[in-house]
Amino acid sequence: MADFGIRFFLCNIFICIITGFFLTVKRILRICLTSRMQFNLWYLLLGLFAVPFFPFRPFGFMPAPAWPGIWKSAVLLSRRVITEGTPDPNISGAVKQLNDFALSVNNETPSILGLLLCGIWLTGVLAMALFVIKSISRLNAVKKSALPLQNRTARILYLDCLKEMNIKRHIPVYSTAFLKSPVIVGLFKPCIYLPIHLISDFNAADMRYILLHELQHYRHKDALAGCLMNLFGILYWCNPLVRHALREMRIEREIACDTSVLKLLNEREYEDYGNTLINFAEKVSLAPFPFAAGISGSMKQMHRRIANISSYTKPSVFRKLTGLAAFAVIGVILLGLAPMLSTCAAEQNQYQWNISSDKISTIDLSACFNEYEGSFVLYDLKDDQWKIYNMEQATVRTSPNSTYKIYIALFGLEEGVIAPEDSFMAWDGTDYPFEAWNRGQDLFSAMQASVNWYFEEIDKQIGSSAIQNYIRKISYGNENTDSALSSYWMQSTLKISPVEQVELLTAFHHNSFGFAWENVNAVKNSICLFSSENTAFYGKTGTGRVDGEDVNGWFTGCIETGDNTYLFATNIQNDSDATGSRAAEITKAVLAQLRLWN
Repeated sequence: MADFGIRFFLCNIFICIITGFFLTVKRILRICLTSRMQFNLWYLLLGLFAVPFFPFRPFGFMPAPAWPGIWKSAVLLSRRVITEGTPDPNISGAVKQLNDFALSVNNETPSILGLLLCGIWLTGVLAMALFVIKSISRLNAVKKSALPLQNRTARILYLDCLKEMNIKRHIPVYSTAFLKSPVIVGLFKPCIYLPIHLISDFNAADMRYILLHELQHYRHKDALAGCLMNLFGILYWCNPLVRHALREMRIEREIACDTSVLKLLNEREYEDYGNTLINFAEKVSLAPFPFAAGISGSMKQMHRRIANISSYTKPSVFRKLTGLAAFAVIGVILLGLAPMLSTCAAEQNQYQWNISSDKISTIDLSACFNEYEGSFVLYDLKDDQWKIYNMEQATVRTSPNSTYKIYIALFGLEEGVIAPEDSFMAWDGTDYPFEAWNRGQDLFSAMQASVNWYFEEIDKQIGSSAIQNYIRKISYGNENTDSALSSYWMQSTLKISPVEQVELLTAFHHNSFGFAWENVNAVKNSICLFSSENTAFYGKTGTGRVDGEDVNGWFTGCIETGDNTYLFATNIQNDSDATGSRAAEITKAVLAQLRLWN
């Protein structure tokens, strides 16, 4: 919830920009669009308002734009305490030792800010919801007091209106003394409520126009629009531009409804319909229920509606086609902006894996994982088969930590920051608590000792823009590097699932990225733990340490035999002691159980 508070706050800034753009475009294209099409455009905007609450990012293949600097400073994870990790276990007696050093990060500050923002938002949502509940209570009181329409002439006129509009459904009509405005309410069981004063001052022409107007609301499912407008009015109570947009939508709903009525009338009746609005402007008031649709409105709204009626002409075929084209263009633009508004899943924490179920078999490894929550993923390259423990967890994205160094090294080689035959970097003299870090490094030693400063220097020389391009090129996890250049992969914004780790390792094995083979081989050599005539074992650990506790452990790699390759990823989560070393121990046990490694 803390993260949601921050992201939703920033999301509202983007929504203001998009809403302003939307209102401007609508005003420019007003001549091209019919009244109904202008109103239907609002549904596209409402769709964007819903995006922050989706549990996934729409159109996941489209990368979200970078958040502004305020987001970076809000979620930046500051390194506080440097602590020693433990050495990686020997998978067999001849396997090289791989050090799993970890840096601790602290994320307390953004949690406080996020919780504060979330608390303020929820308080407003509760207040608005109580207002709607109160309106529903008032509506129920009106329903109890209402009586079926008794005026015989009015009933006959109503049946004629149903026939004129070719509506087969029976929609009850009631009269009540507790309303000043005619309204239609009900999403699934619509009912029309007429004020008694309109029936007592009965005028057939005026009543016909009122009934046609209310039935147009039913035909175009405007009750649904009313529900959506109130829902987003509650959720965006703190966004004045959204609230303004929703007021405009209500006005345009009535204008569109007026236009639909005019289509049923002949030109001689246009003026009479407008006069009906004018004559009843002082008798009717705003609809007493925020979710009701009716003919009433404020004087300012009435002025706009009368102006629309006075200038109304039936749209030509050319105008309809032009309007459809404009509608389509606006729709494509708004849908293209949808990914940037993803808030609940701004980090795309669930990987949407599209694979045939007949290629997957699940295995029970609970005895190996013990107290850890986690998953194991194994891909048999020759048979194109997956073995997975804990399918749900296998598609959950989490920070890659030091396993990402495989790809930092690859990017650095591609950019020429380092070279396979010349990867040495001099130590700058900074005193680190790990003796292995306090000396010059080449790619092999830096990977074996997981030397952060070596890979941070590669990132620094590559630059954030080029890193983002590489991330997108290989489709690394959620592709989110919107954090400090030195820590985006370390319990921060960049996240990846175990399944994606294995998919990437498979692409790395085949060099599907199109990188230079000598660079791919250089990275493979740097993570080689064991090599013999018929077998090679590659692996990289990663540990996520937050506030001094090891909470996220990784071990990823592959086993190459004479006739096959097995690629794997193990991830463990816990409140403490979830290290890459422990993930490697679990992997050793699993591979032994599967008879893939002795």
